[in-house]
Amino acid sequence: MLGGALASLGMVAGSFCRTLSQLYLTAGFITGLGMCFSFQSSITVLGFYFHHHRALANALASVGVSLGITLWPLLSRYLLEDLGWRGTFLVFGGVLLHCCVCGAILRPVATSVAPETTEEAPPPPSKAPAPGCLAACGRAIQRHLAFDILRHNAGYRVYTLGVMWMILGFPLPHVFLVPYAMWHGVDEHRAALLISIIGFSNIFLRPMAGLVAGRRDFAGHRKYLFSLAALLNGLTNLVCAASADFRVLVGYCLLYSVSMSGVGALIFQVLMDIVPMDRFSSALGLFTVLESVSILISPPLAGLLLDTTNNNFSYVFYMSSFFLISAALFMGGSFCALQKKERPGKPAEAEGAITEVPSEQGLMVEDSRGSKKQLYTEVMYVTSV
Repeated sequence: MLGGALASLGMVAGSFCRTLSQLYLTAGFITGLGMCFSFQSSITVLGFYFHHHRALANALASVGVSLGITLWPLLSRYLLEDLGWRGTFLVFGGVLLHCCVCGAILRPVATSVAPETTEEAPPPPSKAPAPGCLAACGRAIQRHLAFDILRHNAGYRVYTLGVMWMILGFPLPHVFLVPYAMWHGVDEHRAALLISIIGFSNIFLRPMAGLVAGRRDFAGHRKYLFSLAALLNGLTNLVCAASADFRVLVGYCLLYSVSMSGVGALIFQVLMDIVPMDRFSSALGLFTVLESVSILISPPLAGLLLDTTNNNFSYVFYMSSFFLISAALFMGGSFCALQKKERPGKPAEAEGAITEVPSEQGLMVEDSRGSKKQLYTEVMYVTSV
């Protein structure tokens, strides 16, 4: 609800701006901050609402993005022609204010913290000197921005770096598809229709992707499905670079929508599979921060490429394909290597635990169930650590 109020305030204030720097502050910073509050809280609470059908829930929630992609360009063009950019900003402020209504109807989620953790006695005072303010702030930032997860969770590290690299190419078709079509002689209105085709197709494809990813057969392989979707997305961009005929571009938009629906439906579901839900909000925060850095870099980097190639838009789509394909291969290969590394490690640890426990007779306790039960307990303890 706070995010909706901030986003609306930024757009309304932006309608009264007279300089570009003022727009950076209002429509840029204030509205962007509000969207961050609304986006991260809604994604986090969605993970707590659903367990068995979480993949489908994420896919259905992301359908709103598809609706926005479909309607927003058409609505923006209509409002700009009738009301001008200042009136358009006012209308957008009213639309974003509906995030407050959405937040008001979200059901509160009870915390999953065990009572014992809240009633523990305070630790005894340490003889070491109290840490300074900077050290305390550093530990707080490390905890709440999930830098500790980034260091110790290899799957999260691979996924975050892979998505960062992927995002350098993923948003480029949305930015440059319309100019690319117009540069090859496609009418302006027909070129704008291409983005709406992508959004409209995703309305139906994302729930289907969620249904497929939610099946039990794919429960442990969603990260590979995400890598496959990113790979197909990169390969699809090569079709767009090959021809700029309008019929080819329509077919490209349909193919692009298939892979885009997989990426959109799985990007946060895979993160929920990798990170425990009690740390998901922190992991999502760092994940979106690094993702936003890539989004910030990607369009200017593509613009620099256009300047050096005399406005040859084909190179932009080649660039997008490079980042997407390389990121998909990196994530798929890294996840496969991590999985192979974990498989032989577990039997080895269990075997080592079984051979070590009998040598320490002090750990064996005779009870009514016999010593075998105690041996099994020790094995489970060692392997879980």
